This record gives sequence, C-alpha cells and structure tokens, in this order.
Amino acid sequence: MPRAGDAPPILDFAAFYGDDAAAKQKLVDDVRNCCLHNGFFQITGHAVPLELQDKIMDWNKRFFDLSLEQKMEINKDTTNTWNRGYELMKSQILEPGTLPELKEGYYIGDEIPKTHPYFVEKKLNSGPNMWPSAATLPGVEDFKATALEYYAQVVALAKDILKVLALTLDLDESFFDGFAAGAVATMRLLHYPSQPPDSPAKLTRGIGAHTDFGTITLLLQGRVAGLQVYDHATAAWLDVAPTPGAFVVNLGNLMMRWSNDRYVSNLHRVINVSGDERYSIPVFFSGNPDYVVRCLPNCARDGEPEKYPPITVEQAVLGGYADSYGRAEKWKRDEADKKKGVEGLAGTAVAV
Repeated sequence: MPRAGDAPPILDFAAFYGDDAAAKQKLVDDVRNCCLHNGFFQITGHAVPLELQDKIMDWNKRFFDLSLEQKMEINKDTTNTWNRGYELMKSQILEPGTLPELKEGYYIGDEIPKTHPYFVEKKLNSGPNMWPSAATLPGVEDFKATALEYYAQVVALAKDILKVLALTLDLDESFFDGFAAGAVATMRLLHYPSQPPDSPAKLTRGIGAHTDFGTITLLLQGRVAGLQVYDHATAAWLDVAPTPGAFVVNLGNLMMRWSNDRYVSNLHRVINVSGDERYSIPVFFSGNPDYVVRCLPNCARDGEPEKYPPITVEQAVLGGYADSYGRAEKWKRDEADKKKGVEGLAGTAVAV
C-alpha cells in the first residue's frame, strides 16, 4: 500500500493480461490501495508501444514549434464549437486565486463526422478534428495517423483499467462496459514553457492545482519533470518523476462521486522550473455522455446515504469546463477594466 509521502507507485499492468491469478489479484489490490490513498498510480507493462509514445511526443513538439499565427489557423475558440484544435496560452485558471496558466494546448478526439448523432445532438467534445494544413505542417498526414492510432490505443487501455477498477470494488470485470460503450475521450497535447524559479511564490502555474473532471486520466509525461501530486496525509506536494514508457493514471471527480467518495480524485498541478520546455499528453476518459452515474454497488454500506444525486457524464464534465475557463475569462475582463481605469486616471491628470 502507498505510504504517506510516497510518489504514485509504478505497477506492472502486464499481470492483467497474464494467466497468473495471484499476480492479477496483487495488481487489483495495489490499484485499490492507490485509489483509497491518493487516486494516483503509474503503469508499465501495457500494450501501447514505446515507439508510438515517442512518435506522438515528437509530433507534439513539432506542432508547438509552429508560429502563433500558424497555430491560430485552427484555434478551437474561433474555428468550431466542439472543443477541437489549438488552445492559447493563459486560457485556463484551474486553481482559484492563481494567474492564468502558462501552457498551450491542442485538443484531439475521435474523428466524428458532422452526420454522427453525437455531433448533431451537440454532445460533449464531439465533432471533426481540426488539423493543420499540409502547407502549415509538412507531414501532417503522418501526424494525423500517429495521433489517431495513439488515441485509439490509449482509449483501449483506459477500458482495461476500468475492468481492474471494477474488480477493486468487488464488481464483475465487465461492470463498466456499458459506461465505456460509445465513450467520449479527449486527448490534449500540451506545452509548458519553463518558468522562473520564483513562480510558485508568485502564484504562477503551468497548470494550477486541480482535480480532473471525468472518470480516469492517462498521462504521458515526456522527459521533463514538473508534475506534482498532493499528499493529504503529509500536506505535501510530491514530485512525479517521468518514467520512460509509463503512464500516470489518476481518478477524476466523476469516479470519486460514483464511489460515494470512497475513492479519491486528488489534487495535482504542474510547475515547470526545470529550465527546459515541457511536453505532455493526457487522455481524459469521460465515458458515454448520456450514461447516468449514481452510487456504485458496495459504495454505500450499512445504511450510509448516497452523497450525490444521479448525473449524466456530460453534465458533470461540462460543469468542470465552465468553472475553469470562466475563471480565466473573468481574470482577463478584470485586468482590462483595471487598465481602462488607469488610462482614465492618466487622461484626467492630463486634462487637469
């Protein structure tokens, strides 16, 4: 079991695919302990090839090396309404009281055509991807193929992790299959510029302390550190060192809610004071947008009340987006108002 002050352990997920019942049970027990403790663990021994991980991370860097003008050609806020494409630096504030975050992103998901019911009904993050043109990004067809292959493999891995999570709750391995059928998942390429060493004291974050909105997140870290997980037992931030080939897995708010707060959706953040550019790729597995989440069996025992009313996946995730992006927009409006106020005072002084 993870101890207070330990970074998320690295578990060998190969046991899930093997024939050793004892090894599989140990994996289930270890995952359960992590879910009860901090809601974070890392896995190796999965089926996503290291070569594919390295290739998508290389494309991640190549995309963000484009000029701002080139990236803005597929800006998610101006080219579509379904959250696909480029996201500007300082677009989010996930941690109340901090400054807009020093990260830029690029959203990718299933290649949903405009004839698909999810698009027609404006379901969560569902629509065509926004890709750079061949003139903007040479080799873009390989970028597309690599991104979609990586996305598909990580989504498949997420579904296997859900099978293990079902076993940790003494449920049938297939319990989450209905939730996972027709699931929405969002992949986000991220770039964090290096920050000054005094950034934490000045409330500047690569990404502020937050819990994820959905069910589970699988993160490919790259080679530069910066991810920190909060350990409630010691009230300390723990560094999660990048491990080649490993995925960091964490539970989101929806899984915590689903388990009646038995499992933990824990705080994490990124502060990149390494001196190097940091790149990472999270895949947020939300689930079927219409699936209604209510307290899981075995999670409200001996007359314990259910803490939350039923909610759809879509309602839960959209609420998280509204909060974090709304904070950033409010900050920008407040800063603009302050600037106008200063300019107004200056004009008054000149007039006098």
